[in-house]
Amino acid sequence: MATQLSVNTDRGVDGRPRVTATGEIDLSNIEQFTQALSSASEGTRNPITIDLSAVRYVDSAGINALFDHADEVDRLRVIVHPLMVRVLTISGFSKIATVEMTSAADNS
Repeated sequence: MATQLSVNTDRGVDGRPRVTATGEIDLSNIEQFTQALSSASEGTRNPITIDLSAVRYVDSAGINALFDHADEVDRLRVIVHPLMVRVLTISGFSKIATVEMTSAADNS
């Protein structure tokens, strides 16, 4: 059974492609997440934003997808819930992408 994940691809106020995810990212739904990342970048190396501020859990499949996608674009900006900052720092992801923490009050 797939873990609940909702993914939307659009453009932010800065015009940059954006992927917004809500739920949990794991092996059961990684294809959905990966397709959204690919769709947002549209085969170019243009910078994109990934909003994970409503995601509280990402397993190794999700982290690998983020690493893979960071290699495919020139600049990756990821907005995360405070609970996720440590995971992305320990994994080393914060060294190759911009990781910004959202306010916990915004996404309780």
